[in-house]
Amino acid sequence: MIRASRILLSTMCFTLAWWLSALPLRAQRAGDWAVAGASRTRATSSAPRAKVIIDTDIGDDIDDAFALALALQSPELDVIGITTAWGDTQLRARLVERFLAEVSRTGIPVAEGIVTKSKSIFTQASWAEAGPLPSPHRVAVEFLLEQIRKYPGEITLIAIGPLTNLGAAIEKNPAGFRQLQRVVLMGGSIHRHYGDLGYAADRGPEPEYNILSDIPAAQRLFASGVPIFMMPLDSTQLKLDEVKRALLFAAGTPLTQALAALYYQWGQLTPTLFDAMAVAYAVQPQLCPVEPVHIQVDRQGYTRPAPGAPNASVCLDSNADPFFRFLLPRLLSSAH
Repeated sequence: MIRASRILLSTMCFTLAWWLSALPLRAQRAGDWAVAGASRTRATSSAPRAKVIIDTDIGDDIDDAFALALALQSPELDVIGITTAWGDTQLRARLVERFLAEVSRTGIPVAEGIVTKSKSIFTQASWAEAGPLPSPHRVAVEFLLEQIRKYPGEITLIAIGPLTNLGAAIEKNPAGFRQLQRVVLMGGSIHRHYGDLGYAADRGPEPEYNILSDIPAAQRLFASGVPIFMMPLDSTQLKLDEVKRALLFAAGTPLTQALAALYYQWGQLTPTLFDAMAVAYAVQPQLCPVEPVHIQVDRQGYTRPAPGAPNASVCLDSNADPFFRFLLPRLLSSAH
């Protein structure tokens, strides 16, 4: 009996010791993507940072918020300004300001773009309205041209909304606009419709929202002479499924809490992170390999390959798994 008790006690001690020793491993597995993101942040924090301005129609679809979050969580990028585009640009600026306040990044300038009529629903309006009271903002076009003058040849403009602000800046000062280092654009469609995820035969192109909303501005951009890196529907239909959402929203950081709040106000189920690919490309181009193409924007808003010297570098396909392995650790990391 004593021998049996000793064996039982020894077994229990061994089991307890094994369980305790496994705790760090369990914790590591639970947070492995967050740790990976922090490690990448430390590894890249000493590298030169690329100056970027983000032009966004944040507040309708949810992908702009994820794109902004990724930019803020990428130490390779120095976000020197955010300009709002399309529709109620003042309310969009308030949304950006609240987002920046929630994640302790209030030092980034926010500029209001040109107000337009919009048929899209501003789904996240109440979250924006609950933020800081309206404050005077810079005018987006003036801000863009001023920053380009200040940093000629250094700025990447990440355009993830209708191109009205860019078109107006080109019209006002085409030579000045050409001093941009590049434009990284989410927009257009070459071979794939909305809903073509690459698993079945492509249904052909269709006018994409950002291009279609302001066709003349898109035409001016593609004729501007600025290097354009284009992420069309072909490479940006990246679905944030329920497993990834649960992992992200359970993290409970200020950033993921802000994203969760905006996601629930958006009111749909599975986001497509179109715009986040443009930011991801600005940081890690191999996620969306490009090829030179001459793009012609026609009167219907199609972005068609045409004869002529290339005016854009276009990503025609991407792989969702490397993209999410890049994105999620950064969003889960508490570092920025």
